[in-house]
Amino acid sequence: QVQLVESGGGLVQAGGSLRLSCAASGRSFSIYAMGWFRQAPGKEREFVAAIRWSGDDTYYGGSVKGRFTISRDNAKNTMYLQMSSLKPEDTAVYYCAHRSSFGLVLTTAREYDYWGQGTQVTVSS
Repeated sequence: QVQLVESGGGLVQAGGSLRLSCAASGRSFSIYAMGWFRQAPGKEREFVAAIRWSGDDTYYGGSVKGRFTISRDNAKNTMYLQMSSLKPEDTAVYYCAHRSSFGLVLTTAREYDYWGQGTQVTVSS
């Protein structure tokens, strides 16, 4: 069992920045990759970004590429999402997700084993 705790959400004006964190914990767990997804009211869950826990591979959804940066701290089992140039359409609940085993695809929700409770990000115009 893996517990994921997100933090860093809040209210920000358009053009502003926020940094989300996701800390993973549990007994004898491993991390192959972690990702961020978001879900706005009335919309499907959308892939935001993902990172493998070794190497330099990162992946971004088209709507955030160039504005968001995903990173990790292996020693802390923590993943980050630096969000810049925020837009009102970035408003959503942001979820972090964990995958323990090898996988080629990291951009779909079904590829992940555990999920955090979500953190609200609201961007005002």
